[in-house]
Amino acid sequence: MRIIGSIDHPAYKITVFKMDNRVTLKIENERYEQTYKLGDADRYSTLEGVRTLVTDGFLGRAAAVFQEMHRNRMEAEASGFPQDTLPPFPVII
Repeated sequence: MRIIGSIDHPAYKITVFKMDNRVTLKIENERYEQTYKLGDADRYSTLEGVRTLVTDGFLGRAAAVFQEMHRNRMEAEASGFPQDTLPPFPVII
């Protein structure tokens, strides 16, 4: 797999990869990443073709997915270590 380019964005790192005839788009923020396998469609075989996919609407939906990923993580962490089962802090005078 090789990097065929990146797409500038102020909030995300967006990288486009190519392996054989398949193209993969990866969007990363500071904690999470999303990967979209675009297959071997001719319209996405170049960096310029992938740029046509990465619209404001697409990135807005990706932002919503990042928010859902964060909610899922927070819920999983809370259920694995519920706050109401923590022992009380000792009183220190």
